[in-house]
Amino acid sequence: MRFRPCIDIHNGSVKQIVGGSLKDEADSAKDNFVSELRADFYADLYKRSGLKGGHIIILNPEGSQFYKADVEQAGLALDAYRGGLQIGGGINSANATGFLDMGASHVIVTSYVFKDGRVNLDRLKEISREVGKERLVIDLSCRKKDGCYYVVTDRWQKFTELKLDDEALDMFSEYCDEFLIHAVDVEGMAKGIEEELAAMLGSWGKRPMTYAGGVGTFSDLERLKLLGQNKLDVTVGSALDIFGGAMDYDQVISFCQDN
Repeated sequence: MRFRPCIDIHNGSVKQIVGGSLKDEADSAKDNFVSELRADFYADLYKRSGLKGGHIIILNPEGSQFYKADVEQAGLALDAYRGGLQIGGGINSANATGFLDMGASHVIVTSYVFKDGRVNLDRLKEISREVGKERLVIDLSCRKKDGCYYVVTDRWQKFTELKLDDEALDMFSEYCDEFLIHAVDVEGMAKGIEEELAAMLGSWGKRPMTYAGGVGTFSDLERLKLLGQNKLDVTVGSALDIFGGAMDYDQVISFCQDN
């Protein structure tokens, strides 16, 4: 189980938010932590720690008054750790190559490959060809509805018709290098992982996959390792001491390296 660090950017600042609280209206979200430091500080920290494959997420939509500031922060991080970080948030076939040129190792896409709640296969194939499947991450972040997990798009605000299951993972895996999956209902709460989701993802296990959402203790990491059959990588956000939480950053790295 590898530790995959994160840099979430909202309203021009590095933040940790409650995932389900994000709204396009008034660019609002419930903040857990707002950093006074720029994104390149965190990128340099991850580089010095030898952590690769972490992700930057731009949380404001293109068109927001804050989008330009978000991209500027992301650019600082990508330049500080060229080839070490992935980037997502508003990625499409028109801007993906630009972010790779800025230093991203991969681009992360969700909303662009959906239309009216359904998978847009033409767009999926297009962006996979544009950047190469080896540089594409599919974000299948999800929320539970009617007892099943469904992919959510548009900064986790809209349910799609796509149920997250083995069939969906098999289909998307033809076009990408790995997956990023936020358990949105527990994202930013640090009160425990989505155990059913972790077990399902671990049982599939055919591509590198990063789980994010709810980790608040080392017991949660142990549980994720067990349920995910040691096939899932993990992101810890709000619970880390570098983002105002109680979990020691260096201890999390050591735990994951030893497990």
